Amino acid sequence: MPVNPRHPAAPHDPDAPGRDAATGLPRQFARTRRFSLGAPSGFTVVRDGRAVLFLRSRSGDDPATCLWELDLDTAAERLVAGPGSRSGAGIGAYATDDAGGLAAYTLEGELHVVDVPSGADRTLPTAGRASEPRPDPSGRRVAYLSGGALRVAEADGSADRVLAEPDGPEVRFGVAEHAARESMGRTRGYWWSPDGSRLLVARVDESPVALWHVADPSDPARPPRAVRYPAAGTANADVTLWIVTLDGRRTEVPWDRLAHEYLVAAGWDAHGPYLAVQSRDQRAVVTYAIDPGTGRTVRLAVQRDEHWVHLLPGAPARTAGGALAAHADEDGTRCLTFDGVPATPQGLQVREILSVDGDDVLFTASSDPTETHVWRCRPGGRPERLTSAPGVHTGVLRHGTLVLSARTAARPGAEVTVLRPGRPGVRVASYAERPLLELRRTALVTTRRELRSHLLLPSWHRPGDPALPVLVDPYAGPALQRVTAEQAPMTFVSQWFAEQGFAVLVTDGSGTPGRGPAWEREVHGDILGPVLDDQVAALLAVAERRPELDLGRVAVRGWSFSGTLAVAAVLRRPDVFHAAVAGAGVSDQRLYDTHWRERFLGHPAEHPGRYDACSTLREAHRLSRPLLLVHGLADDNVFAAGTLRLSAALLAAGRPHEVLPLAGSGHAPTSDETVFAGMLLHQLDFLRRHLPPAR
Repeated sequence: MPVNPRHPAAPHDPDAPGRDAATGLPRQFARTRRFSLGAPSGFTVVRDGRAVLFLRSRSGDDPATCLWELDLDTAAERLVAGPGSRSGAGIGAYATDDAGGLAAYTLEGELHVVDVPSGADRTLPTAGRASEPRPDPSGRRVAYLSGGALRVAEADGSADRVLAEPDGPEVRFGVAEHAARESMGRTRGYWWSPDGSRLLVARVDESPVALWHVADPSDPARPPRAVRYPAAGTANADVTLWIVTLDGRRTEVPWDRLAHEYLVAAGWDAHGPYLAVQSRDQRAVVTYAIDPGTGRTVRLAVQRDEHWVHLLPGAPARTAGGALAAHADEDGTRCLTFDGVPATPQGLQVREILSVDGDDVLFTASSDPTETHVWRCRPGGRPERLTSAPGVHTGVLRHGTLVLSARTAARPGAEVTVLRPGRPGVRVASYAERPLLELRRTALVTTRRELRSHLLLPSWHRPGDPALPVLVDPYAGPALQRVTAEQAPMTFVSQWFAEQGFAVLVTDGSGTPGRGPAWEREVHGDILGPVLDDQVAALLAVAERRPELDLGRVAVRGWSFSGTLAVAAVLRRPDVFHAAVAGAGVSDQRLYDTHWRERFLGHPAEHPGRYDACSTLREAHRLSRPLLLVHGLADDNVFAAGTLRLSAALLAAGRPHEVLPLAGSGHAPTSDETVFAGMLLHQLDFLRRHLPPAR
């Protein structure tokens, strides 16, 4: 039976085209953890470049991740360590010594060390639940975190002892605080010296940070979970840095913490320990070298910007010769620099420093914002592009061995190849499931601003068929892009909506990465206005070209940042958007964290007007279109309080709306396939109920 696109078939309709694929995709997406299960990740080049360690589960729906080794001489894989069954628990992360002979990981709080060549795996006794273990570079000892303390034990499990113990009720050693983890890209809080005799350790005191609570209303017997959350305009954690010896002696690393309260990066390389710090207004970043004996600092570099200094992932880093690799935003281009001197050409936007191997720096950069390529450069040399196929590439370089991961538009998932000079490449197998849907996607460039969009149509729609209702489905925020030259996992969710009878439009606009510093800073002071303007402009421009789009039936859907954007769309542009689904949005920008929100809006005490203008609570009375609000009640990134407050404001203004609470779900409700599939079906039902009939 042919489908009438004006009344798209429901997923349960037995005659619906692609019924099995359409109903199964949401469950598959959640069950496979966004198609990540069975895919290799976490690569470490070991044995002087002759082998690669990596993480991968045994199949595309097995959640138990294992540690594997690939021998590059024989191209043979070997299971090194991992749970014995599909227990649900796996190796989330691991670390090795410098040679790669000893690896450490935790499994359900137990500390494991494995002799990589033999595969001998031992569980070491610990003082409590262990996390973040790291062998010292020589492989003689293993440091780990437990109960807020930094501890170390010999590799055989003997001589377990405390190196740094909490000296206050809210003090922890060796961790990255919330703002560092969620907004700065710094995920660790301690670093070994190359000789294994000392460590550089962060001390985090969260007592100044506000105490918030996350409750589970579905289980009234369970006490609320307390979390320290630094909301915009409030106090951050007090972070200091110490050099700690193996007998527990500590030397503080001083810097002007009143001027630069954020520790954004740190490390210890062959030239000694170092750190980078940032001011609260984020307009200055200073990098220091540290004297390992005294803790005194010497300034290496200063970066300033009138809006904010961008934190380049992987920077700062130092080459074998001592050159400081960082970045500079100059003349509209984000350049790689060595000791402050640009090393990359105008128009090539540097994204991340991936590795340093001797004097070679491996990095990613873009000239086309939809593509990300891997490059190599050394001080005084010319940058060399190492990838060619259009796509999103990344990699690791060590001992001259290069691991390249390529995601392209030709196939879902990543294709990983290991390259050595003068040797044929070796592929790393992936067991990731293939998505049940095929993408029907067209890339478009529109408007004078050259906005990048993807248009997804149902597989069954043909030229001349009636026009389709439109679902605008972006992310559109500064954290990530969705319009890229790859088959990204979330695109398959957009295709699922297309299969239900929508023309789905995804656009990256103002503030998104990859277009250069000026483009990113367009949202300084206003994170919604310019973004919404670009979404509308792209929609109208695409509709002029493509008769498949019915502008009389337009909905918008979003999550997190785009959840906020979806609410703003129906409040501010009801002439364009006729319904909205908004998940996990921020209705009051003062409820989001210091580092991320103040980057764009400044301190709320200094710029209250910016926060008011970007908070949808104040515009609740303007709602005239159907709105579905969705939020996980266990979300500790964007708290459900924002959605509940928005709902209260809408009720007070007499504005009907719907709320879908997700009991026990966090910020990304994909851990339970039943919940995720049910949520998408509820969104679909809402859109079908509230979009106007065809004209």
